[in-house]
Amino acid sequence: MRRMLTEPDKRLLWKFIYNFGYKSMRSVEKFQKRMKRGEYFPAFLFLSVTNACNLTCQGCWVSQTNPPREISPDTLNNVITECKKQGSYFFGILGGEPLLYKGLFEVFEKHPDCYFLLFTNGTLITDAAAKEMRRIGNISPLISIEGLEEVSDERRGGTDVYHQTLQGLENCRKNRLVIGVATSVCQSNIDDLATEEFANRIAELGAHYLWYYIYRPVGPKPTPELALDDDQIVALRRFMVDIRQRAPLIVVDAYWNDKGEAMCPAAVGMAVHISPAGDIEPCPPMQFARENIGDGTDLYNIINQSDFLAQFRLMSCKATQGCIIMEDPDKLCGFMKSQDARDSSGRDTAYAELENMCRCGSHHQPGEEIPEKSWAYRFAKKNWFFGFGAYG
Repeated sequence: MRRMLTEPDKRLLWKFIYNFGYKSMRSVEKFQKRMKRGEYFPAFLFLSVTNACNLTCQGCWVSQTNPPREISPDTLNNVITECKKQGSYFFGILGGEPLLYKGLFEVFEKHPDCYFLLFTNGTLITDAAAKEMRRIGNISPLISIEGLEEVSDERRGGTDVYHQTLQGLENCRKNRLVIGVATSVCQSNIDDLATEEFANRIAELGAHYLWYYIYRPVGPKPTPELALDDDQIVALRRFMVDIRQRAPLIVVDAYWNDKGEAMCPAAVGMAVHISPAGDIEPCPPMQFARENIGDGTDLYNIINQSDFLAQFRLMSCKATQGCIIMEDPDKLCGFMKSQDARDSSGRDTAYAELENMCRCGSHHQPGEEIPEKSWAYRFAKKNWFFGFGAYG
């Protein structure tokens, strides 16, 4: 709390508290009220604005094209405007690498009442880019670190990636942004990144929150040997619960509730994903769709009337409380075929990739639930984010 109150620019901190914190709580309340009325529109939206990227990561579901697929700025503006009409003001911005999308900051600037979480590898965050984010004020860069020096290069398909990422982090710190670090925990990095030493080091470098999530072996380079086993997933959960009481930053996860029970944001309908081509998908790595946003002006009706999204929520909740991609790819593949969902990956191989997947460990570990120890995390999860009762 001391770091959050003293390190970021005060104007940016206020935007974070009000646009993200308060408005996100309100958006969840409105989401719950809609669900009780039999209506559906997500509390949050994840937008992949481009499939262009400067790296080629293991387990990435994005395939780059030339020219890149991109959402037009006008359509992006329409989507954000339509979401605001439903009380949704928070957006996760993904790619590819979203900083390769021209005009991105101009779009953010048009919506000062919203908050944007920028998922980035950090290598393109120059001092000038960080200064622009500070000027606009409603952006938090979430910088992905996938390992230390050698592992980062291997995981990300680049050279000197770790140090380039840390330079981006330093540029954000100098410009007093609200900064996050994310890591996809896998076999090659769990011993380095799921540690108190790493959490403390990232805090020293300026990060205010650290988001751990589990590696998914998807996309054209799935690399399934990197997936965690069940024991490692339980150990990761235990580490996060313990470190939350000591680390000088916020430790984020989006896949366990206050009781330590697994949940899937896509299954409960909390969020949906829009691809660079405008396809509406249940979540970012699940590249199947039946609807498209068009010009973005009829977004509520398209999502609310989607039988595909409704049937996915029902099927997924019945199948598992964890990630169905990892736990039951065969069932998921069968469902997509029964729905006549189209491959929205842009490479025409999503069905084959799903058919070739083997079962991996996921967040749902019955009998191994680890409740939150921190009262603050327990209260927030119970009251604001995961109180949906979707699993009965």
